[in-house]
Amino acid sequence: MSLNSEAVAQYLHENPEFFEQHAALLAEVFIPHPHGGRAISIAERQQLALRDKNRLLETKLRELIQFGEENDAISEKMHRLALSLLGAKDLDSALNTAYFNLREDFDVPHVAIRIWAGEGLPARPEFIGASIEMCAFADDLSTPKCGPQLLEEAPSWFGEAGPNLRSYAYVALHSEQSFGLLAMASEDAQRFYPEMGTLYLKRLGELVSAALLRYLK
Repeated sequence: MSLNSEAVAQYLHENPEFFEQHAALLAEVFIPHPHGGRAISIAERQQLALRDKNRLLETKLRELIQFGEENDAISEKMHRLALSLLGAKDLDSALNTAYFNLREDFDVPHVAIRIWAGEGLPARPEFIGASIEMCAFADDLSTPKCGPQLLEEAPSWFGEAGPNLRSYAYVALHSEQSFGLLAMASEDAQRFYPEMGTLYLKRLGELVSAALLRYLK
């Protein structure tokens, strides 16, 4: 009766006591080294496999630690932004605080806000008109959206830098319905990309929305 490799593997898998009953085989059977070179025993091969597995686990652990540290840093920045917005005394101060923290603390090179709700608003670029397209775009933003230019008029909000911008993050400002749009942009095409996580962007939008709503009648 002949056995193929699959049958042998299945037998050993179903009979783990085999190597206990034939312990000498572990030292007598030699197999190729996984990285080339001399042949090694099954026991040595198992040790190498465990070392490789440990290295993989160590790499994953380092990645988890790095992600944790990055999240802690972002949480600290969100906390500082929240405190700064709470200290804003009026609408101008709230807007200026949002711009300053996003540029200086979050290192976002270009930030623009547009608002189309409220009365007696100051003469600032944020309140100079809002197209139907912009309002509809914000209404459809159930979650922040990142990637290339999605709103035709957006580059014009950033002045001379507009033509050079390659990636954007769009966050709706809203309470019961949208009343504005926060746009962040960069010359780096990978700064804001479609697959990036948006949890902190969503929280950012909620913070800025709550701060501005205090002064929008």
